[in-house]
Amino acid sequence: MKIRFAVLAVALAAAGFGHDEHEGKPVTVTGTVVDTGCYMSHDSKSEKHTDCAAMCAKNGVPLAIVDSAGKLYLPVAADHKNPNTKLLPFIEKKVKVTGTVADKGGIHGIAIKTVEAAQ
Repeated sequence: MKIRFAVLAVALAAAGFGHDEHEGKPVTVTGTVVDTGCYMSHDSKSEKHTDCAAMCAKNGVPLAIVDSAGKLYLPVAADHKNPNTKLLPFIEKKVKVTGTVADKGGIHGIAIKTVEAAQ
């Protein structure tokens, strides 16, 4: 019985049911981390908005990355963890993010692998 269970587990993982990898196009995105609530509703952004954005993020408002062309990337919780966690230290700062992007319904989702401060 244990052998059958082990074989089934390996088969499911090989089929992609393990959620270890997010399907999408590997990318590097450079942009500014914003809270989506204030950014989308009243275009609030900049270092003056950092405290408000941090409070919003801690209360569950999703963070996102806005690139220089205005394209908004929403972090995807591919690992089933809070997607804001990796971006919290960089609120209203410029970052360089690597990961995989999947576009769906006009939304650009990014499963973040790495985040670092950008120049």
